[in-house]
Amino acid sequence: MRQGEGGFIYLWALFAVALAGMIMAGTAQVWQIKSQREKEAELLHVGEQFRRAILSYYNSSPGNSKEYPKSLDDLLLDSRSPVIKRHLRKIYRDPMTNTEEWGFIEEAVNAGSVSSSNITARITGVHSLSEKKPLKKDKFPEQYAKFSEALTHKEWKFVFNPSDTKGASSNAAQPAKAGQPGQPPASPFAPQSSSTAQPKTPSTSAFGASPQQ
Repeated sequence: MRQGEGGFIYLWALFAVALAGMIMAGTAQVWQIKSQREKEAELLHVGEQFRRAILSYYNSSPGNSKEYPKSLDDLLLDSRSPVIKRHLRKIYRDPMTNTEEWGFIEEAVNAGSVSSSNITARITGVHSLSEKKPLKKDKFPEQYAKFSEALTHKEWKFVFNPSDTKGASSNAAQPAKAGQPGQPPASPFAPQSSSTAQPKTPSTSAFGASPQQ
């Protein structure tokens, strides 16, 4: 083999290696973007489940005094009345951090004549602890329109506000009794794919795409 031919083959091999590296890098980037979009869709679905569970807990308060849960565990077993209720199937994992750790939006209970030392913060909503920048910037349901301005997933706050007619939707599912599997709340964020770990819901995603594509 001539020296010139050997050099040409060597250069061609380097080019092939560089091209393969570029293709692999591009494929990895596409996969990361797809993965994040799926996680964001799942976060929207899970966050909505928490919001609806808080709504259900609030509306199930005995008597005329409405109250929010003190912890997420209250949503699993609500023993305020003789018949124990379940407003949430389980404590969902945050798909962005892959943990069951959530940030809370809290409202202090109006203690009235009770001393301030007995005031307990109650949970009105949850949010992810992820500081990552969201890819999704539009096509949110009306009650989450402000999500389009969020700089991190931490700013996607799923809050139930009784004064907000969009938050107090009459479509919220009824809580299930303890010991019964119940049906998860119908959600506009419900994933369509059966490959996710979240419970299936009969509704279609409001975002036009399921978390798993």
